[in-house]
Amino acid sequence: MTSFGDFIKKERELREWTQTDFGAKVGVNSSAVSRIENGTQTFSKNKLELLAKLFQMEKQKIIDLFFADKFAREASRYKCSESIFTVAEETSNYLKIKKAKQGEFKF
Repeated sequence: MTSFGDFIKKERELREWTQTDFGAKVGVNSSAVSRIENGTQTFSKNKLELLAKLFQMEKQKIIDLFFADKFAREASRYKCSESIFTVAEETSNYLKIKKAKQGEFKF
């Protein structure tokens, strides 16, 4: 797996867009694109839908890649053990179940 910035760079290069070309399409300058690709600046979550359209990918895939990268960076920053990913998955499943149960109606 790669970082979200690496993903953007790979997809941009597949389309033969320069950083300037890509930046114009998403509304940032080329130096911001460079920082996003090398991981020193994060991509705006408000632009994820636009990114999905530009790359002709499902929005959910883009969202998942974005947040997986964000979570992994935080886990690394705080020197979490590998078990954090299992715990996060279990917590995510619990939250989905809890949300589904809250929506139930009994007559």
